[in-house]
Amino acid sequence: MKVRAHVFVSGRVQGVFFRSETRREARRFNVTGWVRNLFDGRVEAVFEGDKENVEKLVEFCKKGSSGAVVTKAEVAFETYTGEFKDFQLVW
Repeated sequence: MKVRAHVFVSGRVQGVFFRSETRREARRFNVTGWVRNLFDGRVEAVFEGDKENVEKLVEFCKKGSSGAVVTKAEVAFETYTGEFKDFQLVW
């Protein structure tokens, strides 16, 4: 089953390689979508792929990269669209 997750991560998540490690994990789990920094200090991401792999990536976001301190991860599951061909860092 294919799913889509829209994630907002709060805490110390910028300047700690959160986005690049998220991209690495997404590619490892064959998940498509994107991740970006927000002006308010959070990180936003959209993941699409097999349910099990998207859930693994969501769990990664709840912990974060090695230098991150995640205080909150908001996750909304949405309708899968299949619009992405890979996983990108968005500026």
